[in-house]
Amino acid sequence: MNMLFADTLKKLRTDKGLSQNDIAKQLYVTNSTVSRWESGRRLPDASMIFSLADILGADVNILISAAAQSDEPPNVIMLDDNKIILNGGLPILEEVMPNASVTGFTKPSEAIEYAKENRIALAFLDIEMGTVSGLDVCRELLEVNPHTNVIYLTAYGEYSLDAWSTGASGFMLKPITPEGVREQLKKLRYPFWTGGSSV
Repeated sequence: MNMLFADTLKKLRTDKGLSQNDIAKQLYVTNSTVSRWESGRRLPDASMIFSLADILGADVNILISAAAQSDEPPNVIMLDDNKIILNGGLPILEEVMPNASVTGFTKPSEAIEYAKENRIALAFLDIEMGTVSGLDVCRELLEVNPHTNVIYLTAYGEYSLDAWSTGASGFMLKPITPEGVREQLKKLRYPFWTGGSSV
């Protein structure tokens, strides 16, 4: 639960003389969504935080700072059917994003099921996994949560054009390196706090 963000949002809203319903109408979300933000049960994504700041006439950095101090770590997954690559990549992701909860999968179906139960901030997806394409997994993940950042991993550069058509944030050639991951984090569509640096 992120009570710092919840309390900050509630104070800014009441200082502005707005109800939860007022906020919900302007953001095109439900009252229960705003209620969850103010109870600390959920955090809005980065684009929504900017919209909130605009509505509240507040410095966006106040809200981002409060959200960044969440005690709920962002969920990051890596999906690769090659166990050696997976085992080599996971420690690098943990090193670069010390505040994240990093989980690895070799089976696309398990990654998708995990995403249905947990809000995924970032997914690193192998493109070629036997009969399953990482491009299709990306589409499924974005159906579950449109604000999931996806970065493709592949040994084949020719996939890059196909990758961009799926709504992904980035594309990395294997092997994963800390420098490569940090560079990709700068390009996320929906930035989040990694613990290593604010992206």
